[in-house]
Amino acid sequence: MRIGIAGAGAFGTALAVTLAQAGQAVTLWARDAEAVGEIRRTRRVERLPEIELPEGIEPVSELSSLFACDTILMALPAQATRVFVTEHAGALVGKVLVACAKGIDLHSLTGQTAIISDAVPSATPALLTGPSFAADIARGLPTALTLACADDGCGAALQHALSTPTLRLYRSADVIGAELGGALKNVIAIACGACIGAGLGDSARAALMTRGFAEMQRLAASLGAAPETLMGLSGFGDLVLTCSSELSRNYRYGLALGRGEAFDSHMTVEGAATARAVTDLAAARGLDLPISAVTARMVAGDLTPLQALDALINRPLKEERE
Repeated sequence: MRIGIAGAGAFGTALAVTLAQAGQAVTLWARDAEAVGEIRRTRRVERLPEIELPEGIEPVSELSSLFACDTILMALPAQATRVFVTEHAGALVGKVLVACAKGIDLHSLTGQTAIISDAVPSATPALLTGPSFAADIARGLPTALTLACADDGCGAALQHALSTPTLRLYRSADVIGAELGGALKNVIAIACGACIGAGLGDSARAALMTRGFAEMQRLAASLGAAPETLMGLSGFGDLVLTCSSELSRNYRYGLALGRGEAFDSHMTVEGAATARAVTDLAAARGLDLPISAVTARMVAGDLTPLQALDALINRPLKEERE
């Protein structure tokens, strides 16, 4: 299996590092030829400057080198996936494409694998998701992720090919559930970061995480996901990690909102766009997702964190199971 990685950001690079250290030859593609030249010279990338790239990684800017691989890990920002696979659909025919981004597309209101299937019907889509920070993977710290694929044979092959001594993959056939868990937890992480940033305390954060998890389950069930999937690595596990650590971009972005501080505009925050997409998706399906809705309004600047909390606390009282 020849493995290519589209996207030399932190996560794509971390995957390349752990695979190369396990003896796999990896083609790491980035769009900027000048940046790739610098990576070749220094054997380092900007997002993980402390990590030296193993010799098994070949940084490239030529798409032909990426498309020569039969398995491609799509480590692009979630909102960039649709454009990339649509523009290069012909070159991706027959490939195994593994989505690594966690987000719902604003244009189609679908997840990453649906975008791949729509653009390249002959491709075999899979998903790699779960609780992980790129730096941990690159440093060889033990990490467990979910590898979701509807094709059991393909899923098993990917599980064995992409697992390493420090990266353990658990297989699932529930692509929808795994995908939604990874996307929706980013929205809740923004809310939790804003909560802490505004000084509202850990008890309020715990409430947001718990009720946010209920929203994740509600939307996932409406789209046909298995409830147990959300209880696993790609749902509950990722939610806990992302809502409790400043290593999470989404959580840090929420902290900045809560503190009234500026956030690096060059940093991709998947949950910001996904909050808007989830709000539209929930409205189309007649679902009540209040935390996601107020988070989308915070991101848009329509509500302050304190106003968002007030809107949630003053909702009608109900049973916890609702």
